[in-house]
Amino acid sequence: MIAPIAWRTPPRHYGPWELVTSLLTEALVDLGVDVTLFATLDSETAGRLDGVVPAPYEEDPSVDAKVWEYRHLAHVFAQADRFDLIHNQADFPAHAFAPIVTTPMVTTIHGFSSDRILPMYAPYQDRVHYVAISDADRHPGLRYAATIHHGLRLADFPFNPVGSEDLVYFGRVHPDKGAHHAIAVAREAGRRLHMYGVVQDQGYHAREVLPYVDGERVVWHGPVGGAQRAEALGRAYALLHLIDFAEPFGLSVIEAMACGTPVIASPLGSMPELIEEGVNGFLATDRQAAGEAVDRAGSLSRSAVRVTVETRFTVERMAREYLALYRRILGA
Repeated sequence: MIAPIAWRTPPRHYGPWELVTSLLTEALVDLGVDVTLFATLDSETAGRLDGVVPAPYEEDPSVDAKVWEYRHLAHVFAQADRFDLIHNQADFPAHAFAPIVTTPMVTTIHGFSSDRILPMYAPYQDRVHYVAISDADRHPGLRYAATIHHGLRLADFPFNPVGSEDLVYFGRVHPDKGAHHAIAVAREAGRRLHMYGVVQDQGYHAREVLPYVDGERVVWHGPVGGAQRAEALGRAYALLHLIDFAEPFGLSVIEAMACGTPVIASPLGSMPELIEEGVNGFLATDRQAAGEAVDRAGSLSRSAVRVTVETRFTVERMAREYLALYRRILGA
């Protein structure tokens, strides 16, 4: 299993690709699969940890991303013949090594960002088995072995049957993620908004978020992980996910729902695949519709919201689907 090296696997706070890599690795180990995780040396796993990267490059400025990414991949592929299958979670650079080894290879595409990356995917589709994380994120120019939705450990997100009157925003602070929409909807609804996430666009954060942060109606918390993450999502009235881009998946969406918190989201990307209208949330085409959805969210059963994750988005289901794919590829 090849993890990205931007963050530790599993991440301390932010790091969605590393989180999914960790969840799948541990679930496969639980199923009795012999897994070697190639990740930063501070990573943790119940499988075998192997690697050469001393620390995540987002946490240690002395680690040059490009240099260590290729050192990381070279270390993996130099021993490719030791493995039945290589599962790449670290984007397209690994494809450069695919033609020089014979070990079957799977790449989970954690979001197809633009057609500019197609030259590192299309030429290798006869060699690499691609997995989409939502049907919405499939590129028409590629062949896919499967669509496998992410899953989570339900025990990590305890059910909160009560919530509160407050709304929550959880995600990168970037125009794509719609923090400004969440603030506007919360202000119009007269509800307090708690905001969590890493700042990826400092200018946007300064212009569209900080002027409204007063510690009372809009409260800025920054990135959180672990039990704090689950607590923040679980105590909310609803999660506002009013994105302005085609979301490939949206981990915070299923995490909120696992806690019983309904989600109000833009109907873009994977959102119609995750949200069952009037069951675990609402799809809102604009701010007015989002405000109306806020009024309606209190009528939803928080236990029914939780059930949609129990039946569709567990890590056990994700691991079983990947294991079935591996067996199909290997003819086992």
